[in-house]
Amino acid sequence: MKKDSVIAGILGGLAGGVIFGILMGMMGMLPMVAKLIGSTSAIIGFIVHLGNAAIIGIIYGVLIGGRYTKLGSSLAAGFGYGVFWWFLGPLTLMPLFLGMGLGVNWNMGAMQAMLPSLWGHILYGLVLAATYLKVKHIVKTG
Repeated sequence: MKKDSVIAGILGGLAGGVIFGILMGMMGMLPMVAKLIGSTSAIIGFIVHLGNAAIIGIIYGVLIGGRYTKLGSSLAAGFGYGVFWWFLGPLTLMPLFLGMGLGVNWNMGAMQAMLPSLWGHILYGLVLAATYLKVKHIVKTG
């Protein structure tokens, strides 16, 4: 695992996480994120969200980011990564961790209700990918 990929992933994840977190705050979703650690505070939810965003950014950096060196292909990867995490996060893991069960959101009604979250995850993935690429370029060129 390359240190620069991890750092670029963290920075990309946090950049995307801040933007997505602001949108989540506007939609009133941060208290639900805080419930993952037993709180209902929007501030705690934002902190948890940023922690998750950084970890997800590291995963991107280590597994995916290094494969793409052009902006277009990097953004396409980020778009797909955002969609992947929308399915894995709010549709799968979040309800599971909150005791709602596995697959409770795997239906068209729940997915339609979570379309704003899909757009947020896509935006996160795009910002993550673009920031990752820029940080890697800066590190490479000095």
